Amino acid sequence: MTLWLVRHGETEWSATGRHTSVTDLPLLPEGVASAEGLAPRLATHTFGLVLTSPRVRARTTAAHAGFPDAEVDEDLAEWSYGAYEGITTDEIRETDPAWTIWTGHTPGGETPLEVSTRLDRVIARARSHGGDTLVFAHGHALRALAARWLGLDIANGRHFLLDTATVSILGFDRQTPVVTHWNS
Repeated sequence: MTLWLVRHGETEWSATGRHTSVTDLPLLPEGVASAEGLAPRLATHTFGLVLTSPRVRARTTAAHAGFPDAEVDEDLAEWSYGAYEGITTDEIRETDPAWTIWTGHTPGGETPLEVSTRLDRVIARARSHGGDTLVFAHGHALRALAARWLGLDIANGRHFLLDTATVSILGFDRQTPVVTHWNS
């Protein structure tokens, strides 16, 4: 079984590096075009389970990529940035110079443990399904999901750079969880 990850297409805030969790932004025209460009690649594979974050940008990407009936899974929502919603890392670091989402405190947002717990549920669901699963979600959430797939602490998600409208694949090598493709 494999777990295919698709990050949503570009939005105004993803293009400018603004942290976007609960703010429901539409895709930019370029984001729609990128999502449509994923359709031929994803159509070559059969998925037994297709899930999407509840956010419009993920659901729209799923629809334009050929999966308008993807099942909404709240556990795939982006990491909640709390007070840091809508601002960039550089702006956050003006008051907290060492801050990262992976190791820093996010006032009013989710903790790494909270994010890890819900993404572990996504992994358990995909693995119990038994077939190949496709998910549409967000940059930090998918990077964290990859770390958890590998059995790593969520902070290791910082090592998995992920562009918009890309496909990544997680699988197994002799029962060992592995990354088979990333950010392609």
